[in-house]
Amino acid sequence: MEENYDVIIIGGGPNGLTTACYLSKAGQKVLLLEKRYELGGGLATEEITLPDYFHNTHAIYHLMADYAPPIKDFELAEKYDIEYIHPELEWAMPLSDGRSLCIYQDLEKTCQSIAQFSQKDADSYREVSQRFYTIVNDFIGPATYCLAMPPLEQVIELDKTDVGKDINVLTEQTPEEIVNELFENDVVRTLMLYIACHWGLQYDASGVSYMVPLLINRATNYRLLRGGSHRLSNALTKYMLESGGEIITSAQIKRIIVEGGTAKGVELDGGIKYMANKAVISTIDTHQTFLQLVGEDNLDSTFVERIKAWEWEHWSLCHLHLALEEPPQFAAAANNPDLNNAFVYVLGFENCEELKKHWDAMINDNAMVESEGFNCCFPSVHDPYQAPPGRCSGLISQMAPYKLNGDKEKWLRMKFKEERAEKQLAVLQKYAPNMTKDKVLWWNMTTPADIENKFANMVQGSYKQGAYDSTQMGYWRPNDDCPNHRTPIKNLYLGGASSYPGGLVTFGAGYSTANVLAEDIGAKKWWPEPEHVTAARAKGMPL
Repeated sequence: MEENYDVIIIGGGPNGLTTACYLSKAGQKVLLLEKRYELGGGLATEEITLPDYFHNTHAIYHLMADYAPPIKDFELAEKYDIEYIHPELEWAMPLSDGRSLCIYQDLEKTCQSIAQFSQKDADSYREVSQRFYTIVNDFIGPATYCLAMPPLEQVIELDKTDVGKDINVLTEQTPEEIVNELFENDVVRTLMLYIACHWGLQYDASGVSYMVPLLINRATNYRLLRGGSHRLSNALTKYMLESGGEIITSAQIKRIIVEGGTAKGVELDGGIKYMANKAVISTIDTHQTFLQLVGEDNLDSTFVERIKAWEWEHWSLCHLHLALEEPPQFAAAANNPDLNNAFVYVLGFENCEELKKHWDAMINDNAMVESEGFNCCFPSVHDPYQAPPGRCSGLISQMAPYKLNGDKEKWLRMKFKEERAEKQLAVLQKYAPNMTKDKVLWWNMTTPADIENKFANMVQGSYKQGAYDSTQMGYWRPNDDCPNHRTPIKNLYLGGASSYPGGLVTFGAGYSTANVLAEDIGAKKWWPEPEHVTAARAKGMPL
């Protein structure tokens, strides 16, 4: 049995859905295949503790909603009630001495908070806020939705503008060097270094530090999706179906059909074949795509070795989802009443030494250190839908290694999870004394091993499908044999987080893949170039 389509997309996460929406509306006959029963990938909202507690079990912080073209192109707000909540107080780091360091949307309020620790740092933040905004707005933000240039060419082109020169200099520094150059106070450095690195940058490695301005700029742009992250995948699914696309869930794919070096379609485990007249797009990881579905026999041996050498994340995440009787009341709120309404809290890391010790343990020893630190948030404080009236939903998100002293199975043992939860909750109670054991009605922990088991494309708990290293970013993501979503197999494209620009819910890979496909197959682009991209080009930026 065979059925024919123009384009077949493997993987129904945010990138696969994005590409499917653009191409379906462009008149292409599109089939989206998803292994799981649910579409959306990391855009998941689930009742995993108690009824009416809605937990965003993977993606919760949306950093690029103000830049992402699909928000506007698909009219998600107007047609599907997609609404982002943007809390006034974005980040807060309470300290055990009753003080707190806060980052607000309001620049002056942030500077006042920093001035408690260092007036010099407050002045520096005021300057760096504008500097990093310019870098992001003029280049990094728009570049997220354009195709990547070869590295040397991009360095040369960037060096022709003042903003580009600044980016080139920052790229050669480590995140720690950048933060230490900008700030003098250890508390301020700690929060800034955490913000700059917790999504996967190594604090002592250069090469991808152009992301530091992006992540520090985005610290005032974290958003929460009203009603839960899964509402976004629901909206994208509706848009695709309304545009004529087709979806099959629980699709167990046996292979990508390759004939004469060209991708021709997909075969499922049951023998059903879906043929693609124009393209097959894989949004899953490189190992599944090439080593399992394409097969090594259809690939050059050197290319195979490059795929096998792919580095997964330097660390993963351990999530503790909480059903709470009431919202936390932080002790430091006695000195700053705003504190109880922050979006993201950093707890347990009060100096750079503690923070770096945690990173070093994960990178070098594949272990956890005795000191506990993490970020946490309480979504129902900002969106009451996500918990029953008067109650509170919570999330503790801790950077964690895939293996613990070489053993990944330890993450799956209930006794160990209970020990982890107890330690994490003790840290929360230290800063929010009302969070006693009786206030925790239920909890559910998702470890790095659980992430891998749930999402097959997140190998080793790799929630971005691969580490953010200089040899795995930009034009080289995943390598220069697969530039800008094209692969050595004709008509086979990579469109997920293992391709440019990388992971997190930015829609960048899905959007860029749609652009590449429209060009390669001659589909009519109905969507306009984003205004921020047009504006950046007008300033001479290499996009």
